[in-house]
Amino acid sequence: MKKLTSRRNFISKSARASMGFSLMTQFGNDLFMAIRKQSLYSTPSDLKITSVVCAYIRNGHSLFVKVFTNQDIWGNGEAVDATPGTYHLVKIMGERIKGKNPLNMHRIFEDVRRRGFFEGAQGGMYISVLTAIESALWDLAGKALGLPVYQLLGGKFRDRIRVYCDTASSREKPEIMAQRARAAVDEHKFTAVKFDIDDSNDPHKYDPYNWTVSPGELQRMLDQISAVRAELGPDIDICVDMHGRFDTTSGKRVAKAMEPLQLMWLEEPIPAENADAYRRITESTSTPICAGENLYLTYGFRRLLEIGAVDIIMPDLQKAGGLGEAQRIANLANVYYTPFAPHMVASYLGAMASAHVCASVPNFLILEWQIYFHTNPMFREIVNYDEPMIIDGYIPVSDKPGIGVEINDEGLAKYADKDLPFFK
Repeated sequence: MKKLTSRRNFISKSARASMGFSLMTQFGNDLFMAIRKQSLYSTPSDLKITSVVCAYIRNGHSLFVKVFTNQDIWGNGEAVDATPGTYHLVKIMGERIKGKNPLNMHRIFEDVRRRGFFEGAQGGMYISVLTAIESALWDLAGKALGLPVYQLLGGKFRDRIRVYCDTASSREKPEIMAQRARAAVDEHKFTAVKFDIDDSNDPHKYDPYNWTVSPGELQRMLDQISAVRAELGPDIDICVDMHGRFDTTSGKRVAKAMEPLQLMWLEEPIPAENADAYRRITESTSTPICAGENLYLTYGFRRLLEIGAVDIIMPDLQKAGGLGEAQRIANLANVYYTPFAPHMVASYLGAMASAHVCASVPNFLILEWQIYFHTNPMFREIVNYDEPMIIDGYIPVSDKPGIGVEINDEGLAKYADKDLPFFK
């Protein structure tokens, strides 16, 4: 059997051959020490991807992938929303990256993206699946090198990630919404909450297809959020989501009506695709406007930022392209002095993966957190983690190698979609 080379020898040889004095930087020293402390089956240059397998929950709307290698090291990744029906796409991408070194995350991402130019690689299912695989590569690389993902991304600006609680509440009386807000703050110490104000069953709607807010709808929305603000006082941030289900005129009217309530933001009053319409809303109000959960890749955010169409961007890091792409989106936003507040409707694996990115960029504002982490036992059973999920409204960023959260196969199998292969 071939004698295995130690990580220390690998680093010292690489330093002499190609890295020169770069290991004299602090990051280089940290990397050297981390690798020296780890055992390794062979040198990182010998790592090869052997297979990519997947599993689904929530009727295909949550995709989990594992990327395996020839050294008994694997990475976990997750994607959401644009994932039903993607099993064969996962397998196709898995074949395309088989045999490649998983430490070349950016190169693999670009190879797969370019290969898919005529297969839908501008967004949707293609990019969502690539997101899960790319995230798994970061997890794998961190484990191979003994470093948390935030360190691979260049280090961290913060040790914990502030989150807002999505209460999943929009169709209740104002006093009930106020009670939900109070419970979120008192029981879990959240410093920010979010409420939905779109309601397809509102009797005041003009008809099921008309996107213009009626006076009755507008009053109902205002009454609900006014009750929440009265209950919480001025020191708790409130976010309001319209899910892109209204027109530009309605967006202006709702934003203007909400101005006295000092929202953290009004989220997606109109669909994502028309940046110019967003700009008209944003310019009409002092209420901050936020959008981006249905945009893909850095390209998808370019025009929003160039024309000042929104005040805050909120890419979903489990479908926008992955962790490296998420950092690129945040860095582009930073050029325009625009806050970065990611959307997050995944499991705790996705939440922690997002937290690593949020830790690594200066313009992070806040990350979404779902009430289902506290109300649905599935979300504790499908992952393994050592530290508390959340402490006083903040996610502690994991210092474990990789993402720091593992898929619990036994727990996930309990909830897996039965008509789809499970990690095969």
